[in-house]
Amino acid sequence: MIPRPADWPSEVEVTGYWWPARPRGWRPPAELVDFLQAGPPPVFIGFGSMAPGQGERLGELVAAAAARAGVRAVVQAGWAGLSAGGDDVLAIGDLPHDWLFPRTAAVVHHAGAGTTAAGLRAGVPTVPVPVMADQPFWAARLHRLGVAPRPLPFHELTAEALAEVITACMTDPAHRHRAVELARHIATEDGTATVLARIGLASGG
Repeated sequence: MIPRPADWPSEVEVTGYWWPARPRGWRPPAELVDFLQAGPPPVFIGFGSMAPGQGERLGELVAAAAARAGVRAVVQAGWAGLSAGGDDVLAIGDLPHDWLFPRTAAVVHHAGAGTTAAGLRAGVPTVPVPVMADQPFWAARLHRLGVAPRPLPFHELTAEALAEVITACMTDPAHRHRAVELARHIATEDGTATVLARIGLASGG
């Protein structure tokens, strides 16, 4: 995702991602499974912990954007409390990204570090909508890596703009091809094992 800085000491290394464990016994909601099976892979749209209290406005916006782009959508409520519905839009709560993202056509998100990683792991193209802090950095990085069109800053978010960038993401096969390539590379990493090995060496184990 990011090259190792040249000025790091030799004993410092990049381990690769650490992935959270899926909750024991977790099963996807039946409504979501039915929705996924009822048509082509949808676009995931979620903003994580961003924009609390803007659920109604954002729900209407993303539903309109999905309709304009001609895609089905799974909308995650998040802290904003997004609520959207219809034959081609399903609102969901929190669930493991490692299960859902590989079943989508693309992921639209705020470009937080964790969601960015989950999208790369899934091998699907991304539409980054950065809000604050480190998110513009990760959004720009996704674009440079070739898995995303230009970022759409949250303060510029409209139904028309979101539909346009979703369409750009979906119609350029280069984004998907590059996403698949990066996912294959990430799959070869085992960040947790690398860290455990380092801890073992440091402790003399």
